[in-house]
Amino acid sequence: MRRYSAFAIAREAARHHQGWEKAWRSPAPKDRYDVIVIGAGGHGLATAYYLGKNHGIRNLAVIEKGWLGGGNTGRNTTIIRSNYLQDPSAAIFEKSRSLYETLSQDLNYNIMFSPRGVLMLAQTEHEVRGWQRTAQANRLQGVETQFIGPEKVKELVPIIRLEGPRYPVLGALWQARGGTARHDAVAWGYARACSDMGHDIIQQCEVTGIRSENGQVTGVETTKGSIGCGKLAIVVAGHSGVLAEMAGFRLPIESAPLQALVSEPIKPVIDVVVMANTVHGYLSQSDKGELVIGGGTDGYNGYTQRGSFQHVEETVRALIETFPIISRLRMLRQWGGIVDMTGDRSPIISTTPLGNCFVNCGWGTGGFKAIPGSGWAMADLVAKGTPGPLAAEFGLNRFREGRFIDESVAAGVAH
Repeated sequence: MRRYSAFAIAREAARHHQGWEKAWRSPAPKDRYDVIVIGAGGHGLATAYYLGKNHGIRNLAVIEKGWLGGGNTGRNTTIIRSNYLQDPSAAIFEKSRSLYETLSQDLNYNIMFSPRGVLMLAQTEHEVRGWQRTAQANRLQGVETQFIGPEKVKELVPIIRLEGPRYPVLGALWQARGGTARHDAVAWGYARACSDMGHDIIQQCEVTGIRSENGQVTGVETTKGSIGCGKLAIVVAGHSGVLAEMAGFRLPIESAPLQALVSEPIKPVIDVVVMANTVHGYLSQSDKGELVIGGGTDGYNGYTQRGSFQHVEETVRALIETFPIISRLRMLRQWGGIVDMTGDRSPIISTTPLGNCFVNCGWGTGGFKAIPGSGWAMADLVAKGTPGPLAAEFGLNRFREGRFIDESVAAGVAH
């Protein structure tokens, strides 16, 4: 694979850009692989990348029923932060955030990481106490955050309305090294690096069954034929329960739609990410000038990837109270993603009842920020067969043993 560089751009410009290679190969599937990863979203591709980089596994296929990055990876709002309350959560999200900082260099692909900072507003006295507690926990965890007052919030976000009317801004939890990245570029960068390692990325290939023998996984049935494997990693976000059923076990998750929208592009008005959990919404501005807006999940289970007027109206109405300037903007487009949520709002990175079959799911609405750390931890689990320190607390057995990692509050609007 030819490296991208300023010299490469100049060379191709001189020959009318006729020499660029395809970013990744699109091979036909082999009869057998050492490892198959189901799901070519961010988490699946990151798993494959770190299996190759950290563990030297090359005979690997990533199977995707649609197109690469076409699920939740291409349907999120790109927030990156690690200011979680519980120690296991803070550890894996901080690992992920730190990997994001150098990911463009590691992949030789510009993921447009922007460490613009993330504000989580406190608009009730309860939230003030909650974020102050989180700031203290983060200090012990080695995560750089701080609780700031309303004056500092106004300095960082001049367009914000501090006085209410219903919910005044009393302060915020501020993580200066949080931010955003380009979601599809993260998937493309990982895919390009995986292909360069020799991994096969097989798109438009739906898994229709999982084969096993004597309690061990032996392969998968797909719309492109049977493919054997030594190990299987299920990394399919909102459809995790469907694949688990094929493998003969159930997962303690539920899937629900999550909606978001962007406004028409305008000149720069906000250069940080703001999450307003009390009014249930969050806001940032993209490089194209669009305001990226979203809130929580729908109140019902489903697999739709479409938006609805009711949810958009609810989210925008709430944000207008805190950001009156946005009331005159038009909505440009809206979309939905399918998120899978556990009871404690923490992920599952685990072995399963089927031997050599592993699952990574349950990230809820916080999956994008976790992509590098999730892939790192999942690769360690798949390669060694036992979880490393990042994944040790996120096993399926915690639900049987009552060892919940409760992030239902620390996750805010679950982003």
